[in-house]
Amino acid sequence: MNAMIFSLMGGCLIGIAVTLMLLFNGKVTGVSGIIAASMSKPNKEGAWRMFFLFGLLVGGILMKVIRPESFANFSDRGIPMVLFAGLFVGFGTVMGSGCTSGHGVCGVSRLSLRSVTATFTFMFFGFLTVQIVRHFLGGGL
Repeated sequence: MNAMIFSLMGGCLIGIAVTLMLLFNGKVTGVSGIIAASMSKPNKEGAWRMFFLFGLLVGGILMKVIRPESFANFSDRGIPMVLFAGLFVGFGTVMGSGCTSGHGVCGVSRLSLRSVTATFTFMFFGFLTVQIVRHFLGGGL
């Protein structure tokens, strides 16, 4: 199968997963919110959050075993830069009260003005950052 088919399948699986979460748990699937809530004071909802995060981790490990080529780094960025970028993304999700999975996938599909605005902001500043890095910093940090 080619990359387009895998992308389509991945998108369908994400759509099914967030729909099931909303139907059976009444919750929007925002990964940053699930992580943040699981790190706070334990409560009655803590178990499903831990199972959700465990499932993400196990799914990633299984994918690494089954299709290791999916984890190929085709950029010229090393692991330290990727980790540094990940920290910025985490900081941004706290500032934005949500991440692309919550706002972009779930909120936009529910026509939430807040989520549409947040997703536009994420995308705009992502595009702007790429342009700044490519044109003013010579393509690398």
